[in-house]
Amino acid sequence: MAIELFNDGKHIVHAFYDLVDDSAAGAVQCNQFLVVDNGHGALIDPGGNMTYTGLLMDMQKHFSSKDLDYILASHPDPDIIASVNKWFIASHCKVMISSLWTRFVPHFTTGRDVSDRILGIPDQGTVIRLGGCKLLALPAHFMHAEGNFQFYDPVAKILFSGDLGASLVPHEKAAEPISDFASHVRFMEPFHRRYIVTRKVCRFWANMVRQLEIEQIVPQHGSRFVGQSAVNDFIAWVESLECGVDLMTQNNYQIPR
Repeated sequence: MAIELFNDGKHIVHAFYDLVDDSAAGAVQCNQFLVVDNGHGALIDPGGNMTYTGLLMDMQKHFSSKDLDYILASHPDPDIIASVNKWFIASHCKVMISSLWTRFVPHFTTGRDVSDRILGIPDQGTVIRLGGCKLLALPAHFMHAEGNFQFYDPVAKILFSGDLGASLVPHEKAAEPISDFASHVRFMEPFHRRYIVTRKVCRFWANMVRQLEIEQIVPQHGSRFVGQSAVNDFIAWVESLECGVDLMTQNNYQIPR
């Protein structure tokens, strides 16, 4: 079921928190997003085969799947973009992903040449025109993937943060906004300490996003941050986070015995 994050009559943002089957053994909970502006649409991190039908059905309420403009992929993991071949068949969409990963996308397809439908985002990011609005692809390199982007919607004032902010909460809690940041940290910390490369990029990211007007930060896993207080708390937490190579020592690099 879609959760409406924003709707002013012309610009709509839907989030999906329950399209991954709970009964699928070992499947990681993940969120998908649909942005519609004046009849034009983009899917952000649409996921794999389990999420395809639910997204397609919701999209048809707003425009034909044939009119899907873009799939915006933060990075090339299967839970982000494994369903891309189905979207290539169902629509005329183009995929936008880091230029580092454009040659990896065809591995999710049936082998025909789709190179003209894959657009590489340069390292510095880009502006994406969708209907009457302009989305931003923001650099988030090494905040999980080497070539990694987040997407900012200036109309809804939502930052789609990809794996940054991911939390390992129970499936049934994922759709609920975070009400107590301090108690939520324990659901984020193990993931971020391992999957985010270094505090150095966390500080660069915090300096960048503080220049934006953000009312919601919406990760691709787990719960979202809603309101200025929660947004500010999250940015400050990321800025101070020791993670990845910051935590590595020689003990992590020993010959197994």
